[in-house]
Amino acid sequence: MTQSDAQTHDRVKQALRIQRIETPSWAYANSGTRFKVFPQEGVPRNPYEKIADAAVVHRLTGVAPTVALHIPWDRVDDYADLAKYAADQGVALGAINANVFQDNDYKLGSVTNPDPGVRRKAIDHLLECVDIMDRTGSRDLKLWFSDGTNYPGQDDIRARQDRLAAALRETYDRLGDHQRLLLEYKLFEPAFYATDVPDWGTAYAHCLELGPKAQVVIDTGHHAPGTNIEFIVAFLLRAGKLGAFDFNSRFYADDDLMVGAADPFQLFRIMYEIVRGDALGPEAGIAFMLDQCHNIEPKIPAIIRSVLNVQEATAKALLVDAAALAAAQQAGDVLGANAVLMDAYHTDVRPLLAELRAELGLDPDPMAAYARSGYFDKIRAERVGGQQAGWGA
Repeated sequence: MTQSDAQTHDRVKQALRIQRIETPSWAYANSGTRFKVFPQEGVPRNPYEKIADAAVVHRLTGVAPTVALHIPWDRVDDYADLAKYAADQGVALGAINANVFQDNDYKLGSVTNPDPGVRRKAIDHLLECVDIMDRTGSRDLKLWFSDGTNYPGQDDIRARQDRLAAALRETYDRLGDHQRLLLEYKLFEPAFYATDVPDWGTAYAHCLELGPKAQVVIDTGHHAPGTNIEFIVAFLLRAGKLGAFDFNSRFYADDDLMVGAADPFQLFRIMYEIVRGDALGPEAGIAFMLDQCHNIEPKIPAIIRSVLNVQEATAKALLVDAAALAAAQQAGDVLGANAVLMDAYHTDVRPLLAELRAELGLDPDPMAAYARSGYFDKIRAERVGGQQAGWGA
């Protein structure tokens, strides 16, 4: 290894040391498609057991120190006690996710519903989530709305935007000084004619109107086929409005598969824009979260594998020779510029990551470490009886 290679090696490892990836409580529970949810042994029965599983992921990977909660799925009587339990396990509570899409009242929408009583109910839930943030010490309120219409003429499109803006304003004004509103978008489903927050431009416009504490969430599965997601990343970074990611993979629509499974090159391109924008570290304020549905694969190993996929894509992005790329771009060398990116992408970074984990006192192979740990046998034996957690539980 040359001195230059050694310096690059050290620089990449130093950047990876500060990477943080938030795991979602619901990914440890039973979840699936709208056709079938396959229950698994050892699945958590309550938020405390979800946090225990998340703590195992962090202990093995070293980069997943926070757990996102979903309300009401993770509602408890004492959030201070839940936060203390998380701290005792070596993790912390992260983003609070609101749920205004499962109640029967929300058939025609939540905050954009034509019924003012339903809108009031939905907004009160958003405000409840901010109250929970106060008790857990969480920074981020993450909002995704299933609101929309299925047929032309079903409702007034412009009026629904007015209702959405009013609900977001009331929620935004309730935030504390160090809290944020993160607005997610989705192209379609369950609304098929006009989703009320269908794309990054709509989310960006509402966040811009709200103010500096409102930022956009990019869910990597929520776009039309062929969408250049890294362009959206670059644009929102430039505008200072990228607040978070929900990482997953898609083949067709919102498939919620493990991140990096369908198109690892896309994940690399996204992480390159993050590295290019100097936005990898916690000081940049971007929450890198997983949002996945593990239906046929075992929960904890799937989450570990997802964390490793993000790490590998990030390491490759950090290996891009910025000087060589800039020189090729300036010279109009199309093939040369592309080759710089491809050289980094084709690099096997697994030995580097194994070396980094060893330096951090971790097992170089987290997947193998979990398999040897006996943790699954333990929870399979202990978590018998009661109701397993899942969508709506």
